[in-house]
Amino acid sequence: MRMSKLYMPTIKEDPTNADVISNKLLVRAGMVRQLVSGVYSYMPLGNRVLKNVERIVREEQDAAGFQEVLMSALQPRELWEQSGRWADFGPEMFKLEDRKGREFCLGPTHEEYFTNFIKNELNSYKQLPLIIYQIQNKYRDERRPRAGLIRGREFLMKDAYNFDADEEGMIKSYELVWDSYVKIFDRLGFDYKVVQGDSGNMGGKVSHEFIAITSGGEAQIAYCKNCDFAATDEVAECITDEYNETGDKLEIEKVSTPNVKTIQELNEYFDLPKKKFVKTLLYKTEEEVIAVMIPGDRELNLVKFSKFLNVHPDSIEMLEEHEINKLTGSYLGFVGPFGLKESVRLIADSRVKSMNNFIVGANEIDYHLKNANISDDFECEIANDLLNARVGDICPSCGEKIDINTGIEVGNIFQLGTKYSTALDATYLDKNGKAQHFWMGSHGIGVSRIIAALVEQNHDDRGIIWPLCVAPYKAIVTVVNSKNQEMTDLGNEIYETLKNKGVEVLIDDRKERAGVKFSEMDLIGIPLRIVVGRKANEKIVEYSTRKDMEKEEITSNEAIERVLKALE
Repeated sequence: MRMSKLYMPTIKEDPTNADVISNKLLVRAGMVRQLVSGVYSYMPLGNRVLKNVERIVREEQDAAGFQEVLMSALQPRELWEQSGRWADFGPEMFKLEDRKGREFCLGPTHEEYFTNFIKNELNSYKQLPLIIYQIQNKYRDERRPRAGLIRGREFLMKDAYNFDADEEGMIKSYELVWDSYVKIFDRLGFDYKVVQGDSGNMGGKVSHEFIAITSGGEAQIAYCKNCDFAATDEVAECITDEYNETGDKLEIEKVSTPNVKTIQELNEYFDLPKKKFVKTLLYKTEEEVIAVMIPGDRELNLVKFSKFLNVHPDSIEMLEEHEINKLTGSYLGFVGPFGLKESVRLIADSRVKSMNNFIVGANEIDYHLKNANISDDFECEIANDLLNARVGDICPSCGEKIDINTGIEVGNIFQLGTKYSTALDATYLDKNGKAQHFWMGSHGIGVSRIIAALVEQNHDDRGIIWPLCVAPYKAIVTVVNSKNQEMTDLGNEIYETLKNKGVEVLIDDRKERAGVKFSEMDLIGIPLRIVVGRKANEKIVEYSTRKDMEKEEITSNEAIERVLKALE
C-alpha cells in the first residue's frame, strides 16, 4: 500500500478524552475514532489489526475442532425471560421494541440464543460433544465506559459454547478451550496470567479469566509466587490475622474531632494506626439502605458485598450527602453505627468483630466514638469477607504472602452446568433413550479489547510497537526524499519486490518532510523498517526493527532478505 493513497489521519497531540496510553496511541496513529462514549470506529490500519487478531483466534479455535457459526445480535425478550436474566442482567442491557411492540435486546452475550438454537437440532448423545463459536459485536450499556477499547458499549467478541452429555464431558471441553486460549495468547506474545474468576450472572461455579498484565489495566489480580494460586480481586479471599485483638474492652468515649473526617486525618489526630479505625459506608439498593462497616485501612469489595446482599453490583449506589444527613444527622466523615434509623440494615465485615476498642463516627458533626466494640455496644450482621485482598495477605493455598498486580481481562471461560439447558428445556436422548439436559460451558475472548491490551504491553514514548503477528503491515519502506529520483526508484524497487513475494508492505512515498515520515513511522509501529536515503545511488539502505530501533546500513537485497527471514 502506498501511503500517498492511505487514509491515515494521524494526530500530534493526545486526545483530551483519552485516559489510557492505548487509547491515546490508537487515536493518534489514525487507527480508531470515537463516535460517542464507548463506541469506536476502525480506520484502515486499525481494521487490519482487528482482522489479524480475528484470524489468530479463528485459526486456533478451528484447529481445536470448534465450528464457527454466526447468530443475530438481536434477541427476543422471551429467551431471556426463560433463563431469568431479562431482569437480572440489569441496566447494562440495551433493550428495544419493534413496531409491533415486541421486546428485544442487543445481545450482551449469547447463552440463551445458542441453547435455544441447538435444542431442536441435537437429539442424541451420538452428536455430542459439540463446541460452536462466533465472532460478533456485543452490546453492553456500561455505566462508565472508559479506557477506549478496554471498556466500551460496543465491542467485538469471540464467544464459544460447548454442549456435553455429562459433567465429565463438560470439564473435558473446558480444558480443551483452556488449551486453545493458551495457544492464542502465546501466539499474540502476551504476558498474562490465568486466574480464578467470578461467575457473576453467567451462572455455574467454576470460571477462569485470562489477564494480560499491564499497569493500564482495570482488573486487579491476587497471586502467590510460592504456588499456583491466582484469582481476580472479585473472588480473592482476604485472609489476614492483623485484626485479631485481645485485651480488656474499655468504656466507650465521645471525642471532639473538629473537621477531622478522613482516615488519614484521624490517623494523625489520634496518633493511632489506620487499622484502629472503622469506616461506616452508606449504600442503597432498590429495596433498602445499608450501612457497612470495614476496617479503616481497607477497601470494600463491591462484588463480594453484592453477593452478600444477593443483588446485582450495578444496583448498589452510595448515598449522597443530603441522604446521609437525613439518615444520621451528620455528614460523610462522621458516620457511625450508633443512632441509625431502624430502617437501615447494619452489616460488618468479620474483621471488625475481631477488633477491640476501635474508633467510629458518632453520627454527630465533629465527633467520633472511642473504644467501640461489636456486641458490647451494638449489634449487627456479620459478613465473612467483604474486603479487597492486598499485598501481604495470606495465600489461601499455601499460607505464604500474596502479591497484587493489574491487568486487562482478554478471555474468560465458564462451566455453566445445566443452568441454561434446564431453563430452556434443551435435552438430548441418552443411551437408554431417556431425555437429559445438556451440560454446557461458555467461553469468551475480547477480540477488540486484545488490540488495546497489546498496545498497553507494546509501546514506548514514540508510539506503538506492534507484534509481527497482528501488525497492519509487516514492513514499511520509507523514501526520505520523494523528489529524489534515485531514492524513489530504489524505494519502488524494494516495495514491488516485497509485494510480489507476498509481504504486506507499506511504502511512504508522500511528499512530506523526513521528520514527519520518521515520527509517523514510529507512531504507527510497523515492525520491519527499510529507510531509503542518501546512499540510494549505492543501493545501500538503513534497516531496523521497531522493537529494537537499532539501525544498520546494508544493501537493498540484504534488507529484503532480512524481511523475508523475519516473516519465516
